[in-house]
Order: sequence, then structure tokens, then C-alpha cells
Amino acid sequence: MTLCVRCGEALDMEGVRFAGQFPVEGLVCSPCRMAPPEFERAVAYAVYQDELREMIHLLKYERMSSVAKPLGRFLARAIEMLEGEAASELLVVAVPLFPAKERERGYNQAVLMADAALAELKRSRPRWNLTSAHEVIRRVKDTRSQFELTPKGRRRNLQGAFQVDDRAALAGREVLLVDDIYTTGATARACAQVLRRAGVGKVWVATASRAQAEMIASWDVASADARSADAGSSVAVWDAG
Repeated sequence: MTLCVRCGEALDMEGVRFAGQFPVEGLVCSPCRMAPPEFERAVAYAVYQDELREMIHLLKYERMSSVAKPLGRFLARAIEMLEGEAASELLVVAVPLFPAKERERGYNQAVLMADAALAELKRSRPRWNLTSAHEVIRRVKDTRSQFELTPKGRRRNLQGAFQVDDRAALAGREVLLVDDIYTTGATARACAQVLRRAGVGKVWVATASRAQAEMIASWDVASADARSADAGSSVAVWDAG
């Protein structure tokens, strides 16, 4: 499978040939060509399916916080893919939840996973200076579920959703943004935009899992049924966007 070097989307090789993109190294998907994200690169441990999907669902919807530790190890493996590209000193920032949602859930699953990943990386990459800085970005808008929205609607839904208060703490720094899953990239793009406007030099993105376009298309087809059901594994993916 050939992936977009920017966001990790699986590429349609027929479309790539038609566009004349060669060699294979350095290929970029259509969305990243047409509207380049303000992050440098997004990496993920594995595709959102099977046991990984179930683990994320348990963490987010069944309050099984203990699952954050193994998911954090997976996230650490994804972060290691950025070694040599990202700076030797990074601020690590988990995608924030709206405060009311975090209180309801009891925690921010991205924070738990990020902290578990940092603990793992202190052992595996002791010379890499990764510092937790989750408080630098806040979610100030209680957004609608991304699941029921079109791609354009998802982007609009996140406009004004995130805010940075202490710009001085970010000026010129490189930030690693982490979350449980990368779906359409709307959330990663929105956070990266806010961080860059606050003075961040570069934003990198790492997630434990990654949904591919064909998976997202199947969820869109089933969205009417999912909206009428209780929060389940198919709905869980849209928390990250």
C-alpha cells in the first residue's frame, strides 16, 4: 500500500499515474495537494479495525482507562516514525475535549494515551526531549458530532473550536499533536491552523489509528442508521475527526 507522505491516506495508484506523480517516493493525495494542511506530516500506528478499533472503543465509551497504556505503546511506535524529521525537542499536545464532554467521560482519552506514550518513549528514546504541554490549546466550542456531517460540514463545524491563550510559550517551538484516531483530518487541520497562527514553527501529528477513505465512505453510507443508534464502535471514530 502506498501512502500520502503528508497525511498517510492510502493512494489510488491509478489516479496517481493519471496525475503523473512519479516516482513513488513523495506522493501526495489529492486533498493535501489541493489544500495543504498546516501540519508537516501525520503518522499512525495502524488502520482503525479489529482489536485496535475495539480497544479505542473501550477507552472512549466503556471507561476502561487501563486500555490507555497499551494504546499509548502503539502511539509511541507511531511517534518513532517521526524521529529524524521532527525536532529533538517537542511539545506534546493532546487534542482537547470540550470541558463538559471530558467531565462526562471522566478523562480525555488522548491525554491518557499521550502520557503513556511519553513514558514509553523515555525508555526507548531517552535522548529525545518530549515535553507534555496539553494545556496550551483548549476546545472552546461544543461541536456537533462529525459523524452526521459532510466533509465540508466537518470543517465548518470545527471553525472557532480551538483556542490558544499563551502564545509566548509556543513561539518558534515544534509541537507534536496526538489523538486516538485520524479520520478525515478535519480536527488535526483545525488544531494545526490555530497552533501555527499562535506562532508554532511546525506541527506534527501522531495517532494510534488511522481510518482510510473507503472506510469513511462506508460509515457515511450508514450514517442514518448510526445516528439513531446508541454510541457504538462505528460512531466512535468521529470524536477525532
